[in-house]
Amino acid sequence: MTYRSTFLTILMAISVATASAQYPGWQQSIDYTMDITLDTASHQYQGQMIAKLKNNSPDDLDRAFFHLFFNAFQPESMMDVRSRNISDPDSRVGSRIVELPEEEWGWIKVESLKVNGKAVEFVHDGTVLEVKLNSPIRAGKRTTFEMTWSAQVPRQIRRSGWMNKEGIEYSMTQWFPKVCEYNHDGWHTEPYIGREYHGIWGDYDVTIHAPKGYLIGGTGLLQQSMESSRNSGNWNFIAENVIDFAWAADPDYIHSTSSAGDVTFNFYHQANEEYDENWAALPEYAAKAMVFLNELVGPYPYPQYSVIQGGDGGMEYPMATLITGERSLRSLVGVTVHEMAHSWFQAVLATNESLYEFMDEGMTSYVTTLCMRHLFAEAITSGVPHRSSYSSYISQALSGNEEPLITHADHYQTNRAYGVAAYSKGEVLLAQLAAVVGTDARDQGLRDYFAKWSFKHPGPLELKQCMEAASGLDLDWYFQYFINTTHQIDYAINAVYEGQSSATIELERIGAMPMPQNITVTYANGDVESFHAPLVMMRGHKQLARNETLLPDWPWTHPTYSFSIPTSSPIVSVELDAARQTADVDRENNAATFDQQWQRIYQRN
Repeated sequence: MTYRSTFLTILMAISVATASAQYPGWQQSIDYTMDITLDTASHQYQGQMIAKLKNNSPDDLDRAFFHLFFNAFQPESMMDVRSRNISDPDSRVGSRIVELPEEEWGWIKVESLKVNGKAVEFVHDGTVLEVKLNSPIRAGKRTTFEMTWSAQVPRQIRRSGWMNKEGIEYSMTQWFPKVCEYNHDGWHTEPYIGREYHGIWGDYDVTIHAPKGYLIGGTGLLQQSMESSRNSGNWNFIAENVIDFAWAADPDYIHSTSSAGDVTFNFYHQANEEYDENWAALPEYAAKAMVFLNELVGPYPYPQYSVIQGGDGGMEYPMATLITGERSLRSLVGVTVHEMAHSWFQAVLATNESLYEFMDEGMTSYVTTLCMRHLFAEAITSGVPHRSSYSSYISQALSGNEEPLITHADHYQTNRAYGVAAYSKGEVLLAQLAAVVGTDARDQGLRDYFAKWSFKHPGPLELKQCMEAASGLDLDWYFQYFINTTHQIDYAINAVYEGQSSATIELERIGAMPMPQNITVTYANGDVESFHAPLVMMRGHKQLARNETLLPDWPWTHPTYSFSIPTSSPIVSVELDAARQTADVDRENNAATFDQQWQRIYQRN
């Protein structure tokens, strides 16, 4: 039984129940068979490929497109020009591309292409190849592309290339002509600027011919022993139902293995006295992380995962990650956990990360935060778990330079705006749902989302629907405000009017984004009471905590909201969102504090 069929067996009941709910009801599929010969002297390779595309769309396709990512690593490419003109360029890129000598450029040149056995015309347009078909690819039909190409591996700058800063010879990511995605939105032919990708599910059969003595690791299962492959220089990998294929090669790699349940881990790194101890400790942390993420989100579906020293920091790929390895133990574990978490949020839940980068990086950051606290025995109750992301997002929001989450990844005006949106605000979006639907419903919604949309291309709508189903609440407003706008959350205690046996508390919504409110009242005798004010448009409320009192709904149109409570002791403090679950941009106005004397009236300002 293949690992794909094993996973499908696990999810069979779920798959049957949810098959009719697939969005948009179809998605393309593709199988690649590739044969690659690498010349390490010139840093070039020759490639042959047969790609069988199944057009599952209802449309006849009169054109086809391939990504040629390596072509970005040339002077005057869009990636180069963008890096030199943005106000805060990525330090890894900067002006490095324009300074490359020609022998260190990256390029892919398609030499021949046949479609269903007949030659077709094609045009190289930067990082995209446009194919002029002799006849349309009919709806429901399979089409075979036969291609030969040559390529030059660029000097390592961003993710791909030869000789990275730690001396790894080849980081081969986004290295082959890759068929562009066609879905309900049409073709996705965005030029490569240096950020995210969108791919088609498929099976890969990749044979790599490299000099003897090199060790290669990456996506897929090696079909021979590692020793025989290293001695012969011939490597054959097979990967089923993945959206990409990446590999790395170096003659000095040290290889080790470990396991977590049915998953085999491979580790590849160069010997380094300063960091070998950290790499020796990494397998135990990786295994614990796999168990934790399986329980938090859902079962990892592949039989193998490889952690490979290479690349320019950390980048996720199916069944593998490339990371820089000269790090402290916590940093090494942290980057490994983050990239491994992408196995759920991108490798299996394959959102269009160019359009919904916050569902890729943000949701990954969310589970990474929880996993790291687990691995390093930091209690969830110690501090605010996602504090760093909340702080980063709020700082950006107050700067006036925030851009909506819906912004295309390549089109943010600054790299900081992209980074904060994708990683920090994306993490906050999921963490903050605890204040809206409750922790249990949020966690269940996340598990349901994974179970329902595995091996598909979900977007914000699908996540919203899963959270609504788990909570029973209407969440249109939450996703609309937090994703499509830059409206801020800012609530305040406006006034407290205290009598002998009762008090009236008045709240004010200052920011444009509405949110349900949790109010904590502390009394001089030590008693603490909690109150919850949902929004009218939620059509319900989260599950209340023990001894929490439900208040009437707050209409979002009303800037102020008042409620009265009986009292038997003077009020010491009134605080909004004491658990700090919401991204309130001004917490100075979230609390009113009194001394031990009975204070009749509190008014802000």
